[in-house]
Amino acid sequence: MLIGYARISTQEQSPDLQLDALQQAGCKKILEEKVSGAKRDRPQLAEALKYMRSGDVLVVWKLDRLARSLKQLIETVENLEKQGIGFRSLTENIDTTSPSGKLVFHLFGALAEFERAIIKERTMAGLASAKARGRVGGRPRALSTKDVTKAKAMLRDSNLTVQEVADTFGVSLSTLYTYIPGGRSAVQD
Repeated sequence: MLIGYARISTQEQSPDLQLDALQQAGCKKILEEKVSGAKRDRPQLAEALKYMRSGDVLVVWKLDRLARSLKQLIETVENLEKQGIGFRSLTENIDTTSPSGKLVFHLFGALAEFERAIIKERTMAGLASAKARGRVGGRPRALSTKDVTKAKAMLRDSNLTVQEVADTFGVSLSTLYTYIPGGRSAVQD
């Protein structure tokens, strides 16, 4: 069975073009939602994936309706493949249920892997170059060793809340807990 998935990003957009194309493609069920592609939580997509069975095909009007990045697209289609579910994009004419469609999709995957390797290589070269110049990469520490010692002393004072201690140093609670795992209970005598 062909299951359609349509997504628009804003309330001002209309899904009509996608819905018409999915109906013409023969989709028996079409799920649609209004949500940004950058959001991972897409209830209608999750519903479509839950509904589908081995042998079904997920159909989208265009690749960017399913995923925002190539990495996310590849992960999604690989998960479909593991469940025996095919994937079809109408605009790009990709159909993983055919040998040529699988080839095209795997070429996309190979290009994405190549791109990740190039980015990693550039990052490592940049870090090595910075290190050779005496610069250390990474984010500066939010709390110095002296600050952590002071924060621990403040946490021993039951009149102060953990939030007040974090506010004193201008950090969030999660940052404070990163430096003092266990918070107040870790510093009690």
